[in-house]
Amino acid sequence: MLDISGLPAAAEAGVLIGAVLLEAIVLYVGYGLAEQAFGSAVIERLKGI
Repeated sequence: MLDISGLPAAAEAGVLIGAVLLEAIVLYVGYGLAEQAFGSAVIERLKGI
């Protein structure tokens, strides 16, 4: 864990925004890969219900 409490408020806000943006990118890519890998199988299974 990073200790950013010594930074000015604007820098802390920038670090927080960067962390949230990085998390969003990782989730976007991860869900995209999961959809490519399992999407068609899930759709076919749901159609069969």
